[in-house]
Amino acid sequence: MMNNTVTAEPFKFMGIGVQTTNENNKAATDLEELWKRFYQEGIMIRIPDATGSDIYTIYTDYEKDYTDKYTAMIGLKVKSLTDIPTGFIGREFGGGNFAKYTAKGKMPDAIIHTWMQIWSEDTQLNRSYDYDFEVYGSKSDKGENSEVDIYVSVK
Repeated sequence: MMNNTVTAEPFKFMGIGVQTTNENNKAATDLEELWKRFYQEGIMIRIPDATGSDIYTIYTDYEKDYTDKYTAMIGLKVKSLTDIPTGFIGREFGGGNFAKYTAKGKMPDAIIHTWMQIWSEDTQLNRSYDYDFEVYGSKSDKGENSEVDIYVSVK
């Protein structure tokens, strides 16, 4: 459910990514592989200048909207983009207005359910399709009681 509209401050991000689409369930497969790689390759501990331990999944570079190609990335907020390891992505994101949702329940099912709701409300949200992001904080790995905040960019 949409909680409220919030303003996010600009931030720097570093991690790994993939170009994907929601067509034919491709994003689900690509994101599963990206998460596997994130953990198997110890990406989190290889990111220099991290500002915290919350994991961010960012969706950006939308070709049109959620039905077309976009870039999905997993990583951390960082202080600097001066030392980007080979194979990593470093990006700077401007601030903006976001509709904030909270996915509650077993992951990743709760995330999928919440995104389905967001897509069903797409025309009412007045989305900007600049970038959207999920924040996996201390409540994200609590089994049936997990919570992940989702921020959808709006005009």
